[in-house]
Amino acid sequence: MSARQRILFLCTGNSCRSQMAEGFLRHLFGDRFESLSAGAKPAGYVHARAVAVMAECGIDISTQVSKSIRDFLPPQGTPPDVVISVCSTADENCPVFPASVERWQWPFDDPFHATGSELEQMLEFRRVRDEIREQIENKFRD
Repeated sequence: MSARQRILFLCTGNSCRSQMAEGFLRHLFGDRFESLSAGAKPAGYVHARAVAVMAECGIDISTQVSKSIRDFLPPQGTPPDVVISVCSTADENCPVFPASVERWQWPFDDPFHATGSELEQMLEFRRVRDEIREQIENKFRD
């Protein structure tokens, strides 16, 4: 059996979108892919609303941690096979990966900036969660 391809989801803070994407890929296709996430400027926590909306889907991301992109670059770490930027600004603050690393752009709105009532903010987190899930299912399904 060949090694699983390493997929790294990248955003600025690594607290919402990239964490949800990491959880979905691991849950849906973890037998084929190693799912990772990181931030160009990691927040240091996983957003409670991201944890809550993923739990609604039966996916526990409460033990995931916010990580720096530098953890996946030599000499500290091993580069992934693919980097998927899930926001439009992560690339601006991102170090250069080796040429062998594929780069994909999947910009999603940042639910961290949702305003309004608790319900309105949760609705925004759910909307973004569902968009991420759909993109992952469409891209990684056989």
